[in-house]
Amino acid sequence: MAEKILVIDDEEATVQLISILLERRGYEVIKAYRAEDGLRKAYRHQPDLVLLDIMMPDMDGWEVCKRMREMSDMPIIFLTARGEVRDVVRGLEMGADDYVVKPYDNDELVARVRAHLRRSPRPNVSEELTFDGGEFRINFMNREVYVRNEIKHLTPKEFNLLGILVRNAGRVVTRTDLVTQAWGEEYADAIDSLKLYIHYLRQKLEVDPQQPDYILTSRGVGYRFASR
Repeated sequence: MAEKILVIDDEEATVQLISILLERRGYEVIKAYRAEDGLRKAYRHQPDLVLLDIMMPDMDGWEVCKRMREMSDMPIIFLTARGEVRDVVRGLEMGADDYVVKPYDNDELVARVRAHLRRSPRPNVSEELTFDGGEFRINFMNREVYVRNEIKHLTPKEFNLLGILVRNAGRVVTRTDLVTQAWGEEYADAIDSLKLYIHYLRQKLEVDPQQPDYILTSRGVGYRFASR
């Protein structure tokens, strides 16, 4: 099976050129032209490596790197025109594995990709997470949720929402981030529907939906999954 590389860059021409370069070497390339879309595809596809630009309009690469490090230790290579030493140091300190400055040599870029894939052949993204002393379990591979040893049947939209909250357990996820990461950029205007889906999740998961233990509201901001 071809190794998957996620390329996140708002310059379409750059993404296309990198895609051609990597696909000719036998890699599968996942393309993202916006930071939010890149995060969503990282959750969905669990790539083996990420090539990440810094300067993007919706969210900068620093924040994307930070969020990806919260979910996985897959190799991240910054690929950017920002070549000052302080930027390189910042990128590496934030958790990136490498830093390549544009313009780059094609052979060097491929060599760096191969080197990092050799050192980390598979991303370490947890297939199952457990909370509340084992009372709450979510399996991402099988898309199953167990609460108090009882399987809970969620719709795809409900599971995707819960998955984003659980991956960010203990941290407030804004309503916009939650909707776009779980459902895609095309749902950015569907925030009004979010409250209803949170209601559905609480009905299925909580002992008392009116006094939830797992999915908590941060008023005026978003929602947080309580890590216990």
